[in-house]
Amino acid sequence: MAKYKMIVTDMDYTLLNKEKTISERNKNALKAAMDKGIHVVVATGRIYTSALYYAKLLGISTPIIASNGAIIRDEDTDNTLYQCLLPDKAIDEMIRLTRETGLYCHFFSKDTIFTERLINVSTRYTEWNKYMAEKDQVKIKLLDRFEDMTEFEKSEIFKAVVVDEDESKLQYIREEVLKTGIVTVSKSLPDNIEVMNKDVSKGNAVATLAEMYCVDQSEIITIGDNENDISMIEYAGLGVAMGNAEQCLKDKADYVTADYLDDGVGLVVEKFILE
Repeated sequence: MAKYKMIVTDMDYTLLNKEKTISERNKNALKAAMDKGIHVVVATGRIYTSALYYAKLLGISTPIIASNGAIIRDEDTDNTLYQCLLPDKAIDEMIRLTRETGLYCHFFSKDTIFTERLINVSTRYTEWNKYMAEKDQVKIKLLDRFEDMTEFEKSEIFKAVVVDEDESKLQYIREEVLKTGIVTVSKSLPDNIEVMNKDVSKGNAVATLAEMYCVDQSEIITIGDNENDISMIEYAGLGVAMGNAEQCLKDKADYVTADYLDDGVGLVVEKFILE
């Protein structure tokens, strides 16, 4: 019997390489694991539509954890397995704090980014959409004011994202929004903060899938590179940090693999599942 029955991998700077594709070694290793009956899962901070596109590159059927665990979806069955929305009070507080600091917020639903200005996150996805088929495009809704969001749209928000190089402003927003007691805040990149419902984390999402699959946490491998991966690294039986991971993650990991440019994910699968 295989010691591990589920493997969960982050995407950016973990599974994806510099060209934002998946290397043949990573792809073949995960396919071989799945052929052995191992559950393969991708977990990302990305909006669901973008996560789905990259997950398809694996060429296998896999559930997707998106928006840092705010949504888990199985596209094969057209079924949302779990979702946890950002409370209205948190949305209002993020609007207030970003206006106070002169920064710009982006709000993510399953397939749409809401913004008051095309900048950083929305600019990147606007460029990305130029090369994507319509079904793979991320919708961008540019608003004069966030107050123009309808009640329906507001009730579909999973995550707020702020990107800026001013660490002091990001830290201020982080500290202030945490005072609400209704959110969790994490980072997927050095220059951002991501705000979700307090019950949301990749670790909680992995635990939810483990229960669905009747897999014990000791039978799970998770692989990541940044702060938003810590919860799933701590939860898993084997928590793996990429060689390029932030030190805060390496400090929590059971094992450190090669970096994302050197097929660190494939190496883990080969070592702990395929040998």
